[in-house]
Amino acid sequence: MQALGKHILAEFYKCDSAILNDVALIEQLMVEAAKRARATVISSSFHHFSPFGVSGVVVIAESHLTIHTWPEYGYASIDIYTCGNTLDPWISFKYLVKKLKAKETSMMEVKRGLFDVEGTLKHKTDKISNEKMGVIK
Repeated sequence: MQALGKHILAEFYKCDSAILNDVALIEQLMVEAAKRARATVISSSFHHFSPFGVSGVVVIAESHLTIHTWPEYGYASIDIYTCGNTLDPWISFKYLVKKLKAKETSMMEVKRGLFDVEGTLKHKTDKISNEKMGVIK
């Protein structure tokens, strides 16, 4: 079975709060994380919230990296999504663990766009579950 991409969903705990609240540094680290995985950086956009917290995205030709920080909790929520099989998103993950000084992490990797040999999508949205959740009316 072939996947179109890999999507790491990560929780970073007990990070350095000063780093998590520095919008310029967070952008620099996220862009560098993409480059270390050999991704092609297209653009980035980051915002500092008052009194604290940063959210941002690095758009890469192969998909994206996002971050949302809560310095007051030493916590960051990070997504690293790479399409194709030429990049290793775990390189970005390991770099960010080190640079954000995360003492604990929780993560999962989701294979996106799973296809069999004939090209049929193997995982589809469960319409019934979505209706029950009020997503589809």
